[in-house]
Amino acid sequence: MTSIMTNNAALAALQTMRSINMDLEETQSRISSGYRVETASDNAAYWSIATTMRSDNKALSTVQDALGLGAAKVDTASTGMYSALEVVSEIKSKLVAAREPGVDKTKINSELVELKNQLLSISDSASFSGENWLKNTTAATAADKDIVGGFNRDSAGLVTVTKLTVDVSETILVDTMVGQRGILTEGHDADARLATPTGTTDYYFLVNAADVGATGATGSGTEITLTTATTDDAIEAMIRVVDKIYSDMTTAASNLGSVSKRIEMQESFVGKLMDSIDKGVGRLVDADMNEESTRLKALQTQQQLGVQALSIANTSSQNIMSLFRQ
Repeated sequence: MTSIMTNNAALAALQTMRSINMDLEETQSRISSGYRVETASDNAAYWSIATTMRSDNKALSTVQDALGLGAAKVDTASTGMYSALEVVSEIKSKLVAAREPGVDKTKINSELVELKNQLLSISDSASFSGENWLKNTTAATAADKDIVGGFNRDSAGLVTVTKLTVDVSETILVDTMVGQRGILTEGHDADARLATPTGTTDYYFLVNAADVGATGATGSGTEITLTTATTDDAIEAMIRVVDKIYSDMTTAASNLGSVSKRIEMQESFVGKLMDSIDKGVGRLVDADMNEESTRLKALQTQQQLGVQALSIANTSSQNIMSLFRQ
């Protein structure tokens, strides 16, 4: 039935046009934003997941920064420890030289004094961001240092921050409060370093804690110094103690190296984890530009055809007027 009141063909064409325009608007929005799911109204579940994971990735970015800061602190302490090891090795060689008959021990002691001053300078300088892991100036034992190492979210949605802990008390070279807490200021029993100990304690320490402001107990025993009266047995005892100090410093340097490697591995893992999260979020919300561009072309064609269909529908109703012409 043909009616001048209701143009069913035009209404159908108009409805189709509205649907095409809505789809076209959605496709253009995806192309302009690059997202298939940009707001919660697009897909509430995917939008919620993506928003949460993006927030977690920002937290992981902060973890990366914290790891970088921690790595810098470890590297600073390691550099100081390596330099101190070279100086202590030089001290040991000077003591061995002092064991030779006819050597001027006072001149060698002058060199030892300068070498020990260099050790103090190293321990003072090995500071980064206000933290010095080679020197302790507090009344308490040097506390453990924590480095933020990770940000985790469990299946229940609860988050935790993981940490890498460094036992700084094992790396302290100089303790200005209590000499026995520093590797260089601690007293060591030279007799215990003999293949067959005699049972008589014979303590020596390399750096006098009192010289750097120690207010508590200094290292046990006698400071390693040379005079014309220093006996060969005493020099050999000093050499054994310095060798023990060198061994303790080597262990501390190894521990710092292990922490540095752990930080390096964690930095690499966090970086890869962030990339994986980005990819996962992208799969959920990113638009496929190849698909959207093809869809855009199709919708534009449909829109043109819809306009033609609507025009034809409107024209058919106007043809009724010819029936009333004389």
